Order: sequence, then C-alpha cells, then structure tokens
Amino acid sequence: MLIPCPHCGNRPHAEFTYGGDATLGPRPDGMAAYTVWMEFVYLRDNPCGPHREYWHHTLGCESWIVVERDTLTHRISGSSLPGTQETT
Repeated sequence: MLIPCPHCGNRPHAEFTYGGDATLGPRPDGMAAYTVWMEFVYLRDNPCGPHREYWHHTLGCESWIVVERDTLTHRISGSSLPGTQETT
C-alpha cells in the first residue's frame, strides 16, 4: 500500500505509523467527569467505507498527515496536512 505524503509523494506504508481517527471532536476538558473521558477514549465508531485517519511519516519527513482511506478496500483516495482538509 502506498500512502501519498504531501511533502514526499507516494511512499510505502511501512514508512508510516498509524495515529488514530482524524474525525474525533476536541478532547474533553482536563477536569471532565470520568464518564466523559471514558466515552472519548473507548467508545468509538468502527466505520465501514471512507474514513479520515492520522498517519505519521516516521521514516520520512516526520510530518503528521490526514489520510483518506476506505476501511473496506484499503484504497487511499488522498492525503493532506492536518487542518487543511474540509470538515464533513
């Protein structure tokens, strides 16, 4: 699988480290109730289809990027720098 790094171009996925769901809202306040943190950390959707994820180009430019990947086919439709993609 090749991941398109905005800085380095198409690179093998072995150069990257998965960083998590890029569609989560903001983190709860540090003084939020235990149940709020429990939901934020552990209760996640398991999407089927197109999804945005954080990936770190660990063995390349060391940038964090947002990858748009289909979770059923693993097809990657694009990538961008965090904060530059459209919100849906």
